[in-house]
Amino acid sequence: MPHWTPDDIPDQGGRTALITGGNSGIGLVTARVLAAHGARVILAGRDPAGLDRAAASIRAASPGARVDSLVLDLADLASVRAAAAQVAAHETLDLLFNNAGVMNLPERRLTRDGFEMTVGTNHLGHFAFDAQVWPAVRRAAAPRVVTVSAVAARWPVGRLDDLMSERRYGGMAAYAKSKRAGVVHTLELARRTAGTPVEALVVHPGSAMTNLQQHGTGRLARLLTPVARRLLMGSPDGAAWPSLYAATSQDVRSGQFIGPAGRDQTSGTPRPTRLPRGAGDPEEGARLWRESERLTGVTFAP
Repeated sequence: MPHWTPDDIPDQGGRTALITGGNSGIGLVTARVLAAHGARVILAGRDPAGLDRAAASIRAASPGARVDSLVLDLADLASVRAAAAQVAAHETLDLLFNNAGVMNLPERRLTRDGFEMTVGTNHLGHFAFDAQVWPAVRRAAAPRVVTVSAVAARWPVGRLDDLMSERRYGGMAAYAKSKRAGVVHTLELARRTAGTPVEALVVHPGSAMTNLQQHGTGRLARLLTPVARRLLMGSPDGAAWPSLYAATSQDVRSGQFIGPAGRDQTSGTPRPTRLPRGAGDPEEGARLWRESERLTGVTFAP
């Protein structure tokens, strides 16, 4: 039996998808595919010029595609607030992708608001943005929120007891924390929206050579020679399959963690995968939710 491919995505006409980090990598592939299937896409990112180039590439691939841009810096809560206000006031979001992220920063850095940069960008920025665009999500008939995590969410160094890495910092440990937070938050969001039309899913893309790896530093980057990259990592095209499947398939349900069929992401239909140990604990979900509200100063009431 043939497996699922993006060609199986049903018509997305009349739907709007907002994708953070939509100007490159997995986010750009996600936007390009959804636009080709008729969706209006909103590309959210920090660099206006990069957003313009991405939008132009989508229109070139799908003449007549409806593409808009939103300047959003997830490491700056003032930018998050301003961008979210535009969306909340005027949009209906059928699909919301928490896709943008940073990875493996060699030294502990802080966001404009004093958060550890990786968790502050990958989790807290998205938490605050989603909370403030929620009126636009509520307007949709059958909205889905898709958060991009990683297999790093399963690593033991990703425990959330030292969320800001104040006791000890490691670039990949902070990344693992941010990706575990994405899973824990999504499962809590699924619990809090149970009985509503909202579906919250989290995905991991497998390994892909995107901007995260290309701009990595330290031992990991040195080990990933061009040959190793070709052998060990897939492409952003294949890595976008779990996101696209979670957003459009009728065979998924809220609260699932969707991953690729195998190392070659295009070898089969994306499927539910094993959760990080303890990530489904409602107490951990509630703790993270409260701490995220406290740190950002944003109340998230889905």
